[in-house]
Amino acid sequence: MTSAALFQGQTPLPVRMRPSSLDEVAGQAHLLRPGSPLVALADPDASRTAASVILWGPPGTGKTTLAQAIARSSGRRFVELSAVTAGVRDVREVMQEALTQRDLYGQSTILFLDEIHRFSKAQQDALLPGVENGWVVLIAATTENPSFSVISPLLSRSLLLTLQPLTDDELGMLLDRAVTDARGLDGAVALDAGARDALVRLASGDARRALTALEVAAGLAEPADDADSAPVVTADHVAQAVDRALLRYDRQGDEHYDVISAFIKSIRGSDVDAAMHYLARMVEAGEDPRFIARRLIISAAEDIGLADPQALTIAVAAADAVQFIGMPEGRIPLAEATAYLATTAKSNAAYVAIDRAIADVRAGGFGRVPTHLRDAHYPGAKRLGHGKGYVYPHDLEVGVATQQYLPDELDGKRYYEPTSRGIERDIAARVEKIRRILGGD
Repeated sequence: MTSAALFQGQTPLPVRMRPSSLDEVAGQAHLLRPGSPLVALADPDASRTAASVILWGPPGTGKTTLAQAIARSSGRRFVELSAVTAGVRDVREVMQEALTQRDLYGQSTILFLDEIHRFSKAQQDALLPGVENGWVVLIAATTENPSFSVISPLLSRSLLLTLQPLTDDELGMLLDRAVTDARGLDGAVALDAGARDALVRLASGDARRALTALEVAAGLAEPADDADSAPVVTADHVAQAVDRALLRYDRQGDEHYDVISAFIKSIRGSDVDAAMHYLARMVEAGEDPRFIARRLIISAAEDIGLADPQALTIAVAAADAVQFIGMPEGRIPLAEATAYLATTAKSNAAYVAIDRAIADVRAGGFGRVPTHLRDAHYPGAKRLGHGKGYVYPHDLEVGVATQQYLPDELDGKRYYEPTSRGIERDIAARVEKIRRILGGD
């Protein structure tokens, strides 16, 4: 029998390897310390009243595993719903049955709700009576930030626990266990060091990903020449099973904001290699290229400004190019703009100037427009003195007139303070000369 035949028709390896108790859970040590809420929830001798929890973490970190292990260890009745397929009616039926089980048989129910972020507000509202009155202990799982995806009343009635991606050591331990455990491959194959390292690296902290790839790679392993030896899974088999690392990126969640933040900060910090890395992550994850282009335009104006006015032109051109040619070719003008912005001179002087001016305006720091600057084109304006005394700069050789432009209350106020970087160095010298002329020096 070939090694591939060993795995046909079986329950997937990640499901078979799910722990039967919290002691077998890999990772999440910060949530499984003695006396922690999850450990208390799994204790069959503990009070039947327990707090509901929301498990927040990336895929493959053990949210479903923890829920099932807690239910097995505690002896509680376990009901599982998926927010993808369940509706309000399903939730209400579970709540009614849980109430019946509690009142008639004294049995507590754990309701595991996967992907709670997919529930609408109305659907989440349906959970509140059962959670608040203790009809069920809710264990909800989500890959998205609950602050954005779970209603406040449900958050306030639950403990929010954050799961972390598994470490390389934890993934390695899971792989070793899956190869030898009777629930897993039961020694039908051997895993060489190169394959083990490749599986750990490609999984990116996702246990499900690691075990799924192991199962596929094991099915590709050729029988050993020695009939008494198990087929050996090599790095080549892993490469055939998984062709790229799992990229953690959620276009609506934390990774979306964290990666774009790192991208912009890398450009601001002039680290072109880091900026290109984060751009690649967004492109590979399918981020909207128009979103990336918009952020490049903002970066060009905010962080580069007049140190290199060409940066804004290049960013806008990249946005137009992406709109015109689409993806995947659009990655090229995005990369060109990213490289230019990251490597050119930086100045946020214009950005700081407008914010200073806005702050003054909001604080009431404004006055009437000086009379000589007011519109003098409408009938009666001259009778009011509008425009009287205005000096037309083009009539002067230097092109700058000694006259006041700010309201009296702000006369002499400076908002724009150019830096000495890039083109702004020349602008700074010119601004200083202009200010001396305006002030009559």
